[in-house]
Order: sequence, then structure tokens, then C-alpha cells
Amino acid sequence: MITFLSLGGANEIGANCYYLNINGTGVILDCGMHPKKTGLDSLPRFDLLEHLSTDYVLISHAHQDHLNALPFLIKRFPHLKIITTPQTRAIAELTLHNAISILERELNDESFKIYSHEEVDLLIQSINYRGYEQEFEIPGMNTESGSLVKAEFLDAGHVLGSAGILISSADKKIFYTGDINLSDQSVMNSAALPKSKVNTLILECTYGATDSSLLNTWGDEISNFVSSLNKILNKGGSVLIPVFSFGKTQEMLAMIYDQMVKGKLTKVDIYTGGIGRKINRIYDYNRYVVNVKDRELVLHDIPQKDIYEINNTEELFNFPSIVLASSGMMVESTLSYTLAKRWLRQKNSAIFTVGYMDEDTPGYIIANSVRGNKIKLSKDEKEAAIECIIKNFRFSAHSKREKLIEIVNRLKPENIVLVHGDLEAIKWIGAAILSLNKEIKVHSATIGKKISFA
Repeated sequence: MITFLSLGGANEIGANCYYLNINGTGVILDCGMHPKKTGLDSLPRFDLLEHLSTDYVLISHAHQDHLNALPFLIKRFPHLKIITTPQTRAIAELTLHNAISILERELNDESFKIYSHEEVDLLIQSINYRGYEQEFEIPGMNTESGSLVKAEFLDAGHVLGSAGILISSADKKIFYTGDINLSDQSVMNSAALPKSKVNTLILECTYGATDSSLLNTWGDEISNFVSSLNKILNKGGSVLIPVFSFGKTQEMLAMIYDQMVKGKLTKVDIYTGGIGRKINRIYDYNRYVVNVKDRELVLHDIPQKDIYEINNTEELFNFPSIVLASSGMMVESTLSYTLAKRWLRQKNSAIFTVGYMDEDTPGYIIANSVRGNKIKLSKDEKEAAIECIIKNFRFSAHSKREKLIEIVNRLKPENIVLVHGDLEAIKWIGAAILSLNKEIKVHSATIGKKISFA
């Protein structure tokens, strides 16, 4: 018997955390924090694990909404064994330490005690790792006789180290996609899928509600992006590009440099900084052991200036430049937020967004505005007029919805659990699956509701 229970990440994107009981073995898939919530509200529902068999935590990748609650979980259940890919383990060491300073800055809640740097060090040391397509056993304390459980990581094509997780026991196979991308990016190649059918598919639905006709191919989007960049740079302007430190920074940096080398993009200074540059090193170190497009590309060797060494932001407008600054959604107190307030007043320059913006973030306000609008980025800020150019591009690290349906067609599951998407996304994917095969049992994950499979 297999039981699925969502602790977070149901009908939304955030605090992704799912529990599986596979013939007595308790496995937790991912353990993220909700990026829009704070304190205890940002964590998965760990209380739902009380009195359940818990043996392993398998982490699909090192993004905040899949990883950052792990120290809180291990504090509560210290016996859990953690397994990731080697790359996810390396990046987790950087991102979890970095998260401490962010949490300290955001929280004033004494009832919510955050983890320490020492605890992160101990946690990282306890993480076991396995490479892609290396099957490993995950024996539980209460595993039923003859029901040995095995697992395997498959490259998810999302970010460095990201993995779909294939779990098998007896004649049953379960595949959790994590965040998956079946299309190539500038650095990462597309995902790998199990070679045979699975019984149960746990499927992400991020772009389920997005009409794919509104999304260009990666190559077409590069052409539009470069054309727009040249128009700003050739008139003496500078362009601010808000990016996430992990994933989007590396993809945008590689793509921009490649276009400069090919002579398609005007050569100007590129500014990066912070944890993103440290993550670049991990990408470089792993380029021969993961499926990247160009193993000769060394991100650290790309000419780039450190944005944190700028004494005055006015220097960024003395000559045309491109600035890759975190965070990707320009949330308050981040570098991209601070720079955006200055950029909005710069007539010859532009802000280019390159990914999804949550509706509750300053990035969404900016992305949905145009020159001449008056906007207020937060309740404490004064209303300001937009004088710069704003353009939006989509360089997605997630599969389009048709690609998600392709996963279903290729794996032919009997049961599907839909996760990691808002309600509209879940509805579209569910309806599309049932229109193709009404025999498939499709479930929408609900926090606290158990789903059982024979």
C-alpha cells in the first residue's frame, strides 16, 4: 500500500513538501519555505507527520521553496536521513547559510526561532548524495517484509543538480517530477524521464494556467531580448535585470555573454555579485559531470564587474551596462529592489524582467507598469512616476503545459497527483489529462488529505 500526504505545495507554489508511505517506509519529498509568508506560516505542516513512519528526506533541488525548511524539519525529526544530488548538496550549503541573514532581517517574531550557521554546517555534513541514474536503497525502520524500497535521481533540466525522483518497491513505481523542464536553456539541457511506465506520477503544474502561445521558444525569446537590449545600450542607457541568484543568474549571464561573443549584442560591462557569483563556481566545477549544453563554458571566466564594489549607483549610468541583480521579484530590502527605485527615474535606461513575478511583489507592480505610470512599490514608499522603459521577457526553467501532458503520455501512469501550481493551473492540467484518458485517476493534492494507492 502507498499513501501520499501533502504537507505544503498544494494548490499553490510554496513550502513544497510531500510525504509518501511505501509499504511502511516513510519518505519526505522536498522541504521548502513559502516565499510569500513569514514565521511558522512559511513552513510545511510538520505536525501532520506525528505518529507517522518517517525515514528519509529526498530533496529535488536547492531552491527556497523546495529546501529552506529542511533545518526546521531536522530539528523536529533528527533521525531522518537526507539524500540529494552532489550539486544540490553543494548549493544548499551556500543558500541555507545565506537564508539566515535574510530571515534575521525579515523577522521580529521571538516565538519563531531560526536556525544557526552551526546548525547548517552540521546539517550539510549529514547529507548523503547520489549521482544521476544511480539506484540506491532506502530501507525504513518499519518496511514490510519483501518490500525493499529503492530510489533514483533523474536530471530534471531545471537548474544545476535538480532531479526528478523515481521510487520503486516490488512491482510499483512512483515518479516525482520536482520542478521539471523538457526544453533546453542556455546552460542546462532538457530533463530525463524514466525509461518505462510508472504507476503513480506526482506532477508539478507551474505553467498549467499559462497559454503556451504567449510563451516563445528559448531561441526566439533570446532574439527579442537582444534586439531590445541593443536599442537601450546603443542610446547610452543601462539595463537592470532582476534575477534569482541560483539558476536565472547563470542562464542569463551565459546567454548575454554568448550573444556578445557572436557579435549580436553590443559589448558593455556586465555587473553581477553576491551569492550568485559563488554559485557560478559550483556550476563550473560540475560542468563535466552533468548534462550542460557547453562543457567548455566557464561562468567565472566571463568578464563581469562586482556590483557590490560600486560606491555610487550613478556610476552605473556613466556608461552603458547590464546589471544582473537579485532578487528576481525585486522584493523589499534586496539589491534589485534598491536599484529599481533608482532605475525608475532614469529616462534613457530600462528594467527588463525575465521570469515569473508573484502578484504580491514589487516586481509584479513594475512588470505590469509602463513609462508614465505612477506606482507605489510598498506601503512605506512614496508614489513615484516611471521614467524608464520596462519590458518583460519569459525565460522559463519550467515545462510548458503541453510538455507536462507529454510526460503523462510517455509514462502512462494509473494515478496522478497534481502539485506545485495554483488552482487554475491544477484545473487545466487535470482536465487535459482526463480528456485524453478517463481511466487515469487524477488527484489534486490537498494539505492534510491522504491519498492511497493499491
